[in-house]
Amino acid sequence: MGLTGDKVRKDRERAESRTREAGKGRSGQESRFMDIMDKEKREKKLTIQDIALMGVMVAVIEACKAAMAFLPNIELTSFWIIMFTLLFRWRILFVIPVFILVEGAVYGFGLWWVMYLYAWPLLALAVYMCRERESVWFWSFLSAMFGFSFGFLCAFPYVAIGIADSGLRGGLYAGFTWWVAGIPFDIAHGIGNFALMTVLYKPVRLAMKRVTIEKS
Repeated sequence: MGLTGDKVRKDRERAESRTREAGKGRSGQESRFMDIMDKEKREKKLTIQDIALMGVMVAVIEACKAAMAFLPNIELTSFWIIMFTLLFRWRILFVIPVFILVEGAVYGFGLWWVMYLYAWPLLALAVYMCRERESVWFWSFLSAMFGFSFGFLCAFPYVAIGIADSGLRGGLYAGFTWWVAGIPFDIAHGIGNFALMTVLYKPVRLAMKRVTIEKS
């Protein structure tokens, strides 16, 4: 009986020891998890530096847009939205609305402005979903496809207006004819986007990474 009692007691002590060790393991895991969550919250917290950075991003987009305005459908807006989304991630959510608002304030809130409300956010969304890619050819292809399809995307307001005036058939016809009429400009847009991304992607990405590292 004495040996049996000692064995039971030892088994109970071992079980309690394993329970305590498991509890410590869980505590350590929970602590690490909380540290990761706190870090993510700090990274996504909007700071004065972030606000200043967003202002610079909008200024860069607007300056490049104005400088290249004399070239038909050749623009750096697509390039910068792609690059800023890749490097500054969630901050682009603030940059694009400000850019669109500035465009409307400068050039007027016409039908083209409605197109901007979904075309540029759609580009940023596509980039964010593929943000782990680093190939210059991938981003050149995506930028080109956005340029080629820009006219198609911008045809939707004409479809809506046509539907309101003449029904579904009239809306589809209005959107289709508007898109087809602009295909030559879309071709130039896509080729320009491909060329600019191919030439500028690597040096600009490298320069932006260096600036980010120096500031961190």
